Amino acid sequence: MDPLAVLRDYAARGDLDKIIFSGDEVLFGSEYTFPANAPTAFTNKQSGRPYPLSAAVFLAQHNDLKHTDFIQAARLRRIPPVSLPDRKTFLDFLRHGQNSLPTDPLLPSALPSFAPEPQPQLPEEPEGDKASGAYIRSLERTLKDRNALLDARGRDFLAVLQNAVRREEERRRNKDSAPSSARHEPSAAAVAMAKPKVERSFGEGFVPIILVPSASQTLITIYNVREFLEDGVFMPSDERMRAMKGSGKPECVMVQKKLIRAERAGAGGGATTFEVRDKPASLKADDWARVVAVFVLGKEWQFKDWPFKDHVEIFNKVIGFYVRFEDDSVEAAKVVKQWNVKIISVSV
Repeated sequence: MDPLAVLRDYAARGDLDKIIFSGDEVLFGSEYTFPANAPTAFTNKQSGRPYPLSAAVFLAQHNDLKHTDFIQAARLRRIPPVSLPDRKTFLDFLRHGQNSLPTDPLLPSALPSFAPEPQPQLPEEPEGDKASGAYIRSLERTLKDRNALLDARGRDFLAVLQNAVRREEERRRNKDSAPSSARHEPSAAAVAMAKPKVERSFGEGFVPIILVPSASQTLITIYNVREFLEDGVFMPSDERMRAMKGSGKPECVMVQKKLIRAERAGAGGGATTFEVRDKPASLKADDWARVVAVFVLGKEWQFKDWPFKDHVEIFNKVIGFYVRFEDDSVEAAKVVKQWNVKIISVSV
């Protein structure tokens, strides 16, 4: 049985929608099955090579598309696209019969075997063109990069943090309410993260924790985090240490911020209190349930004693922030750019 004759019959009956692709085969309803790559009597006028059955079927089913859209759709399906001149020839064949095709009979067995058409090799660029291309590239300048796009001056950092935390809490509540298909005994830290003893929502006794690095080389530490979060002002840590006049490093800093967005939404005013710490090893399982954000160093060892398997799981549960000077090189943040964290640029 000639597959093109069967295809023409299905087109005449208006049953083209019953032809489906199944792996490497084309199924004509429950009547016939042919290999998708079977060569047909439908040939390319330029190369003389036969189109496979998949190309003919795809054209018959999508002949209403513009030719440019048709070419793109065929390539997405990894089907050899039919050229515009051949397209008209084949559509005439579907409407008027086999006499409009040049080869007779229309049997795959009557056609010579052929190898896949080799991909064209791009010619080497002449030396003169190479020099011209290098000159053009030397004149290119980067207007914006991903860090510049993330730098939103004049925006309230705490509002961004609270909005991110709110979305994360909604995602976790939806996940916790979904039925589980398997039961297992999680670790104590995992239980605390999944079902904390306190309600993880602002204004109901829940005090979220923000972790900052204890290393001195980071821009945000426990010394200057309050001014940064409450007032949106960056003050170097060493200046804050001198201002404290040797009073010692605090174990914990409480940061408060008025919930302006909550007031506008009619959810009540007041201030939200954040607890900032820099010693993750001192946190208990219940404390980890309150951790909502972390300022990162860009070093894997920062998360050595955390109750998560890797940084991917960490930043799926905790919002991460990386603070950098706006004139720092992009290379300085190349590790952080691979993580799911927000990069904040500050100026001095």
